[in-house]
Amino acid sequence: MKKLTAKEEEVMELFWAKGPMFVRELLACYDDPKPHFNTLSTIVRGLEEKGFVGHKAYGNTYQYHAEVSRDEFCRGTLRGVISKYFDNSYLGAVSSLVREEDISLEELKQLIRQVEAGTEGRPQTGGTTDKSL
Repeated sequence: MKKLTAKEEEVMELFWAKGPMFVRELLACYDDPKPHFNTLSTIVRGLEEKGFVGHKAYGNTYQYHAEVSRDEFCRGTLRGVISKYFDNSYLGAVSSLVREEDISLEELKQLIRQVEAGTEGRPQTGGTTDKSL
């Protein structure tokens, strides 16, 4: 999955929250000082080139919509972080969180119970697993 700039991610958050919009409607979502219409239009077209946004034509104007869900984006971003910083090791990422105390031992045990019980409902994808935790 391609990376997004901070501004692109900000625009995607608006599409995920509000659904399909014309650029003028998107512009109305911003507080003053609003970005320039052309700037916002350029960001939206860039998102479309990256495959994050699609459009439906209404005469000579376009209504844009998210092509990638927020959940898909989050999963892809997490996979990228784990790949880049943890050598594709989910165990390494979780171990780092535990070492830095961003996740408590009790939260880790709860996560293990959920995974073992199948309550997460997601198939396992890549990475290293270790049942000895």
